[in-house]
Amino acid sequence: AAGPPDEEAAARDAARREAEAKAVAEATASADAAYVPSPSLLTSPSPLPLLRQVDGPTLEGYSGKESVYQAKSVPVPLRSRLDVPIHISAGGSVVEYTVKTLGYDIAFGITAEREEGVTIVTESSRVNCHLKPISGKFLVGSVPCAIVFSFDNEYSWFREKQVTYKVTVTPPSRENVIAGRRRRAKSALKAVTEDRTGADTRLSRASAQRSGLAAEIARMEKELAEKKKSFDVAEKEERWLRDRVALRKTQEEMLRKRLDDGWNDETDKAEQAPDGADEGKNES
Repeated sequence: AAGPPDEEAAARDAARREAEAKAVAEATASADAAYVPSPSLLTSPSPLPLLRQVDGPTLEGYSGKESVYQAKSVPVPLRSRLDVPIHISAGGSVVEYTVKTLGYDIAFGITAEREEGVTIVTESSRVNCHLKPISGKFLVGSVPCAIVFSFDNEYSWFREKQVTYKVTVTPPSRENVIAGRRRRAKSALKAVTEDRTGADTRLSRASAQRSGLAAEIARMEKELAEKKKSFDVAEKEERWLRDRVALRKTQEEMLRKRLDDGWNDETDKAEQAPDGADEGKNES
């Protein structure tokens, strides 16, 4: 029959779970309060991506059931590395893992990859998980993200390693999802309002600049039209003067030739004059 020790153990276990739940709730609340929409969400032309991230998982048919990812004796060749990415979409999810290898150590680390960058959850280092499995638990606050479990065997020149892992992702409770939505919505509203205020200021400056440039363009277009008219007049005069210069050059050449060589009709008369004189004499 179960005695007091069993009751004490059950009480301690219940107290531990309650403390963990409280810690998860507090950490989730802190993460939600610090929520800031990513640049891609703020620059998206559609309002929906931001709202989907604020909403989190839909509560229609939401069970809060944990997801388990596991594999046994996965080979990691020498001078190689194995990355196991697990995508988390619900803020406040708890990730718990157990890792072990067969026969030899391996370098193990965990990172969280988001649009803003990469966060180191567990620094990569060589661990003797062939002697004793290693395990851990952590909360994922900012989502979406990919939690990447890395098994690095690049330092080994001689041995392949075999890795066995189990990762359990426990999503937040329905109550935490509801509370998280409201906290993220408040944080997002603050960020969106600040961004709109800044955009309004920039819009006023941009509108004033556009109006000034439009007025300057109109002035320049008017000036350009006037210059075009002047250009047409100058072009017309230029053509007329080119023709005039060419005409005068031709006339100059013809006049100089007459002055230098004489007139053709004068040369003909000079040659015909003596014959005419003789004929006159004979007739008399």
